[in-house]
Amino acid sequence: MKLPPFKTLLANAVCLLTLAWLYGGELLDALRARSAEVSAFLAPPPVVWPAVVLAATVGVLGVVLWGVVRGQGEGFKGYRLLPILLVSALFFDLVLAENQAPLRPEDVATLALRQFQDKAQALSDGRTVPADPEVLQSLLAELGPPPYLIRGARAGAWSLQVRQACQGPVREAPGLAVGTLIYCVAPGRERAWVSLIGLPEGERFGLPTVLSVDGEPYVAVVAVPPAPFPENPVAPASTP
Repeated sequence: MKLPPFKTLLANAVCLLTLAWLYGGELLDALRARSAEVSAFLAPPPVVWPAVVLAATVGVLGVVLWGVVRGQGEGFKGYRLLPILLVSALFFDLVLAENQAPLRPEDVATLALRQFQDKAQALSDGRTVPADPEVLQSLLAELGPPPYLIRGARAGAWSLQVRQACQGPVREAPGLAVGTLIYCVAPGRERAWVSLIGLPEGERFGLPTVLSVDGEPYVAVVAVPPAPFPENPVAPASTP
């Protein structure tokens, strides 16, 4: 049996592995996101597109194998189909990516946490931070939905849990739902620590837990602003 040149077989093998790795991985993520308890996606990943690419890959692979079995030489056009399919699929992905925001779910989560921090900070009376759950609850409406999927559906809205007399930020919060902000007020109400229930940075699937970055909880601090210094301080009067 006559085989095509080694470079032709190598090019087809590389294209085949790349297609299987890229679009097989996308399809697995899309299917898992629809069943996982929590997944870090802004929207359910598409199923149809990677499935179409993989189906086309199987069809083209059949043509390549037919050419090998039949002893087709370098001039057989079927050997060009896998590289063409790979380039075409990547080009289509590039076109779609131009219309999509490059934000990661953890970026959206930390942005929402900072927005809540700024709004709560603005409610400070200069001596204490806000601690009324009803007042703080009203700040959630402007944050948008949490950037996570719950069994394939986008989490509906943020929720809030206010804790009093805390000695520091929450590190573990079993039982809380994704999209919960934990507002932990220190004794004396001079500051509060805000944590968020989601997934650790870099993890796409898992159980609800406190959002962490590099293994440490991501915390926003709401604190009483420092008293401003007078622009023209008055010198103490001298005694005769």
